[in-house]
Amino acid sequence: MQNDIVWCNGTFDILHPGHIELFKVARSLGDKVIVATDTDEKIRTDKGEHRPINDLCYRVAMLEAIKYIDVVHTFGCRKELEDLIELYQPDILLLGDDWRDGDVVGWEHAGEVRHLPRVGGYASSNVIKKINESTVTG
Repeated sequence: MQNDIVWCNGTFDILHPGHIELFKVARSLGDKVIVATDTDEKIRTDKGEHRPINDLCYRVAMLEAIKYIDVVHTFGCRKELEDLIELYQPDILLLGDDWRDGDVVGWEHAGEVRHLPRVGGYASSNVIKKINESTVTG
């Protein structure tokens, strides 16, 4: 039995198949999957006043319903995220491939950092764009 802890974090504003694949891979790498998501205020600061589409309570409820996830946390700033990662000392920090050259918070508290290639080009921003375009043209 592996007993590894796998950590994932992100906005998870509009869940899509890429997110589910991330959580599924996380579960295959360990037996405890911990996911952290940004607060609404942090998302607005990072992505603009029209985000998030779904509020924190909605996002947490959706994440908690996913069978691959054991624990869901929230964070409002970089320090809170780093403190959570330090608390759990995950064996694997699993992130999307778009963070390969990014500033990965908490990497020094994890056994290793792994990146998962984007699945099918899915991104919450793309889903939002598609919805916006369909309401304008539809």
